[in-house]
Amino acid sequence: MGSCVIFCAGEFDALAQSVGKEDWVIAADGGLVHVQKLGLTPNCILGDFDSLGYVPQNAQVFPVEKDDTDAILAARQGLARGYREFLFYGGMDGPRADHMIANFQTLSFLAAHGARGYLVGKSTTATVIKNETVSFPAISEGIVSLFCLGEDALGVTIRGLQYPLEDGTLTHSHPLGVSNHFVGEPVSVRVAKGELLMLYPTRAGFPKREGHHG
Repeated sequence: MGSCVIFCAGEFDALAQSVGKEDWVIAADGGLVHVQKLGLTPNCILGDFDSLGYVPQNAQVFPVEKDDTDAILAARQGLARGYREFLFYGGMDGPRADHMIANFQTLSFLAAHGARGYLVGKSTTATVIKNETVSFPAISEGIVSLFCLGEDALGVTIRGLQYPLEDGTLTHSHPLGVSNHFVGEPVSVRVAKGELLMLYPTRAGFPKREGHHG
């Protein structure tokens, strides 16, 4: 199965990878503009359309006053169709910091449902690591930051970055994992129990992931 590719209304630069035939493309509100510029035909258009300013034909329309963000609505659609990898564009760069934080929570929402999500930004990508190991090949430079989400993240092991850690603990109240660095060595980050939000350079692509998730 491919990926659920969701376009949100924030700033968008370029695709991290081409959209394949097995991918499911969702335009969430103003994200339809990005989809149209790419010449793609979305499989689904949804939202309250307060960002886009009009209601497109064949769209799923939701009220502005609702409990779910448009990104969460899109994530629910993808999960219902069986997708377990989600790529979000237009969710990292924009004028609304609160929307970006909401999208971080959307990554955690996906992790709680056994899925993996990426917020792909112009220069930075975010993902949530839960009870698993992620790894990158040797990369010469770039900043990697790790933040605990919720309860303490236990059994955190970081190898190949400038500041290694063996079987450590990261907490939600101390930003110990901020501003680590690629140094040209293969990298692995393991979380035995708990969740970490990881921010890393978009140019690094998508890491390899192993272990239990969900």
